[in-house]
Amino acid sequence: MEPHRLRTEPRALRLLEIVPSIKPHPPVVGKVTHHSIELYWDLEKKDKRQGPQEQWLRFSIEEEDPRMHNYGVIYTGYSTKHVIEGLEPRTLYKFRLKVTSPSGEYEYSPVVSVATTREPISSEHFHRAVNVNDEDLLLRILEGGTIKVDVPNKFGFTALMVAAQKGYTRLVKILVSNGTDVNLKNGSGKDSLMLACYAGHLDVVKYLRRHGASWDARDLGGCSALHWAADGGHCPVIDWMIKDGCEVDVVDTGSGWTPLMRVSAMTGSQKVASLLIEAGADVNVKDKDGKTPLMVAVLNNHEQLVQLLLEKGADASVKNEFGKGVLEMARVFDRQNVISLLEERKKKLPRKSSVH
Repeated sequence: MEPHRLRTEPRALRLLEIVPSIKPHPPVVGKVTHHSIELYWDLEKKDKRQGPQEQWLRFSIEEEDPRMHNYGVIYTGYSTKHVIEGLEPRTLYKFRLKVTSPSGEYEYSPVVSVATTREPISSEHFHRAVNVNDEDLLLRILEGGTIKVDVPNKFGFTALMVAAQKGYTRLVKILVSNGTDVNLKNGSGKDSLMLACYAGHLDVVKYLRRHGASWDARDLGGCSALHWAADGGHCPVIDWMIKDGCEVDVVDTGSGWTPLMRVSAMTGSQKVASLLIEAGADVNVKDKDGKTPLMVAVLNNHEQLVQLLLEKGADASVKNEFGKGVLEMARVFDRQNVISLLEERKKKLPRKSSVH
């Protein structure tokens, strides 16, 4: 303390008790996280805080700008604690305490250096590891034990769903061995098996089946894995599913469509339709509105599929609930090539019927 700074005025003598007479201690570091640092000071309670607030010591916390090497005030007031938020993980910060007396005199503490911690492993890290097929990182996160294996991402997909959809077979095996539930569903009711079937990842499909995934599961539209496999159009997967005992004419609860109906409506794939028909799919099955696969194929102008269905015994004379047949439908929608096919078929029918 420099005595000459405070001479003989009675007020100044009184201030001798509260002006910082020696350099203040640096702030004491409290709780430190990856984004915050807690600082304390004046632990000896030198400031007794008697009388009005303007007679108290005022404290300021200043933080160093590492680029400019100067200090900026981040807190000022009468508290003896402050939490600095919004910091970067694994970063060094420098702070000092400024103590100001009521008369405006002040002293700085020595600087304290504090590093924030590493960002804790979150479910975002976990899902990022799965998305980029990072096997090592996934294993490290799972071994850490802080993340639940079935925590969903922001789209409601578990890690297994993502790995199954992307065909990351090794990740699927790691997740299953770490206790993931193979039968969990996302927001639309799809499970990992449906996603793998649609994407055509046969190795994943086989592995999930071995570990308890069911062909009987349905999504919110009542569709099964075979409906989704039909949409995906991957014949090796569909062939294996059928051989594994998957029901071929499974009906969804929305439109009353079988997988063959889905093909007729969506892709028009002859290859997929042939596989399903060879496995026993009914070519004349009717949906809730009385439509057959042939009608749906006509409406969607799947010319080659119309040809296939006719060859496989589809009934071209059937009517829907409004009494409309496939030829009328084709004419309404001006499906010229399909009209030709159906008319050719019609010409041949009398000759065929006379043989019986």
